Amino acid sequence: MTIRVENAGAATYQVTVESDSTTRHSVTVTSEYWQKLTGGRVSAETLVEKSFEFLLERESNTSILRSFDLPVIQRYFPEYERTIGARLA
Repeated sequence: MTIRVENAGAATYQVTVESDSTTRHSVTVTSEYWQKLTGGRVSAETLVEKSFEFLLERESNTSILRSFDLPVIQRYFPEYERTIGARLA
């Protein structure tokens, strides 16, 4: 499985997940949320990539929303912020 993240401008990232079927996703990350989760230690692209790794451990790429704001993950998976912080440390 391959995850590609491209900056699409205006805090938006285009994510392509290549697996049995290829999916494309549009993800928005505000600078405030990026700072909260990473403390500025990694790029927003890395945060999005690691967030997709987190999601793909829990569901298939075809089940991931096509367009969402990154904080939405926390609503579906309450362990997200704690887990992603540890992954980026």
